[in-house]
Amino acid sequence: MAIIRVHDKSFETYLPAETIQQRIKELAGIINKDYAGKKPLFIAILNGSFMFAADLFKHLTIEAEICFIKLASYKGMKSSGNVVTSIGLEDDLFGKEVIIVEDIVDTGKTLHNFLPKLLHQQPKSMKIATLLYKSEAIEYPLVLDYVGFDIPNKFVVGYGLDYDGLGRNLKEIYQLV
Repeated sequence: MAIIRVHDKSFETYLPAETIQQRIKELAGIINKDYAGKKPLFIAILNGSFMFAADLFKHLTIEAEICFIKLASYKGMKSSGNVVTSIGLEDDLFGKEVIIVEDIVDTGKTLHNFLPKLLHQQPKSMKIATLLYKSEAIEYPLVLDYVGFDIPNKFVVGYGLDYDGLGRNLKEIYQLV
């Protein structure tokens, strides 16, 4: 197991790049079947989901659109408790099949606060795809339709996830030692 340093913390390999990529291919295959003959709109939540969204999109064989929105609730290693929208959603969702793309769902607060805003626009359907899910940490229960990995309630970095801005570029996912 590789140990890396990000700022003042040590992290060890948790999910190797090959494992992540294989699971993304599997999720894309399921989505391709579920949305055959449809044209869903993927809403990727920045910053963390950019790598997952890009790799997932590469494996889709259905017609699909993608847009990005920036929501944030973390400062350092802890949730700030406030959900901040930095870049707004410009697409009209009325009557569309929508798939929210998240890097990680832990407490569920970010999506709990954001979903009503989306549902107000009356999409035809709305599903959630997340690479990582901390089921032990959930405080706001959500229906997660596509889950890459259920992980322990430990802080993780890599593959789009950061610790105070660093670590997003790592191909693997590392957990705090």
